[in-house]
Amino acid sequence: MLAALVTIIFAVGFALPVRHVASRSASFRHSADEIFGVLTDAAHFAEWRSDVTAVDVLSAAPLRWREHGSNGDITFVVQEAVPPKRLVTRIDDRSLPFGGTWTYELAPAAAGTTVTITEHGEVYNPLFRFMSRFVFGETATMDAYLAALARRLR
Repeated sequence: MLAALVTIIFAVGFALPVRHVASRSASFRHSADEIFGVLTDAAHFAEWRSDVTAVDVLSAAPLRWREHGSNGDITFVVQEAVPPKRLVTRIDDRSLPFGGTWTYELAPAAAGTTVTITEHGEVYNPLFRFMSRFVFGETATMDAYLAALARRLR
């Protein structure tokens, strides 16, 4: 019975596409400049993100850092930065079972700034694809990030 369930989970995972696109937005009563500064201050991520316990800044130009935390050790790099409107970060570690980019777009809103994160994700392991789609949800990490950002900007 258990073997059949595992087989079904892997079969469904294999059938799911490796790539996905997901997006989430939130509005804040802060300027785009202030928010962009928080988004690019990697050295202080552990102070406001509960999933990050420590950060090693590896280079300043381009900004490259390694996060240590509940998701393991993950290295990121800024692929594009257009302050204070657009930031694209990419996972810079091919040994992980996932990868992709996050595009942050900051737009004026009635009382501040709307931040939209678009994830262009890749999940290579079929078990992780199944879990991402049906257990955790493809937007869970973005939702948690935006909630942490809201707490940081209070």
